[in-house]
Amino acid sequence: MKISFHGAAKGVTGSCHLVECAGKRILIDCGLYQGGRELIEENAEPFGFEPASIDFLLLTHAHLDHCGRIPLLVKRGFKGVVITTAASVELARLIMLDSAGLQEEEARYQQRKAKRRGDHSTNKIEPLYTVLDALNSLEFFGRQVTYGEPEQLADGIKATFLDAGHILGSASVYLELEENKHRHRMLFSGDLGYGGRAILNAPSAPPKADSVIIETTYGDRLHKQLQPSITELYEVINETVGRGGNVIIPTFAMERAQEILYFLREGILNGNIKHFTNVFLDSPMAISATKIFERHPECYNADTLELFHDGKDPFGFPGLHFTRETSESMSINQISGGAVIMAGSGMCTGGRVRHHLKHNIWNKRNSIVFVGFAAQGTLARRIIDGAKTVKIFGEEFPVRASIHTIGGFSAHADQAGLLAWHAKTGNPKTTFLVHGEEDSMLNFANKLHNTTVEMPLLHQSFEL
Repeated sequence: MKISFHGAAKGVTGSCHLVECAGKRILIDCGLYQGGRELIEENAEPFGFEPASIDFLLLTHAHLDHCGRIPLLVKRGFKGVVITTAASVELARLIMLDSAGLQEEEARYQQRKAKRRGDHSTNKIEPLYTVLDALNSLEFFGRQVTYGEPEQLADGIKATFLDAGHILGSASVYLELEENKHRHRMLFSGDLGYGGRAILNAPSAPPKADSVIIETTYGDRLHKQLQPSITELYEVINETVGRGGNVIIPTFAMERAQEILYFLREGILNGNIKHFTNVFLDSPMAISATKIFERHPECYNADTLELFHDGKDPFGFPGLHFTRETSESMSINQISGGAVIMAGSGMCTGGRVRHHLKHNIWNKRNSIVFVGFAAQGTLARRIIDGAKTVKIFGEEFPVRASIHTIGGFSAHADQAGLLAWHAKTGNPKTTFLVHGEEDSMLNFANKLHNTTVEMPLLHQSFEL
């Protein structure tokens, strides 16, 4: 009986952990590495195990850094079954197909660059996986689980998915293992959310465990409170629309977009947003994700479920427009004021938001509102850091719009939330820290007591 770590080891992406017990091999997540070129190239490296040897893949949730290498796993020989929640099945399909399209687009771009250099051996440049590979991988999604109901995977192996409160369908995974009369209770946090958020429940109370594998994305810090962030969002909209400007919100398509729609609905209906405002969700992927949210009320918290049962759309309100078509997106830029425009990507590295920035960032009447993380080197980060001018589509634009960063909308638990969740696991013998930068892990490790703390290296294994 052992566990090995094949991603998110002293890093925040690429989650992938392997448990071996009673002759079976169980993979927890198979995520894509995201970030700089060096990390991205890691995706094409061997997994550290033979894909064909995996019997079960338990998917905690559908973020790209947890599900994004599943098509590659299948391409390289996986024949087992993927088990997850119903909501995660739908979201993973959306995310993996989008990722495959981007992989193909990147390969074509690299081929064009090679040809311009005079290198005609472009047949060597291939996408990590294709749309067809992503579609093929969907055939391996099998059992759909319900929170709190144990699933017998094999003799000596039982899995229970618990609500992680992170995104729609997200789960922590509790494994009850037995081999040669040796029993071991293992708990994977997945990515954890926190209580008091819109739409979703707080994470379920974890059971007692012998070993815990816990994410540490924000293991070294506390979040800004949510309610002041909501109030600040309303104030920015009121001030901007009041002076005849537009509000541009670069938005991540899954979870963040739906959460902002929920708060905009509340603000408009209760009068906290004082002017009639046209709101445009200008992201085909975010629109599709919103439709998936609407189909899964089993994941809602009590307040959102009450709206749903009363026949009210938690994400709909007067003045909301979904714009899928390119022509519709282009027409938004004819609006000189009074609009809230939500578009991807959240870090302004691609997508339609760059067009909206081009048409709005130079005008002091407008506001740009960032509600998510912006990595170093991205257009979003340059704007947040106070750039006087930015280049968009090769053209330099002055930054005259008001810039706002509202930091209370994170979907991850902060240090206090992670510690509170861990405290309920009953002094596990071993705690493995994953999915965080090394500094964050070290800070979090210093807060843990009565447990042996491990910070695994990539491909490192441990006997249980």
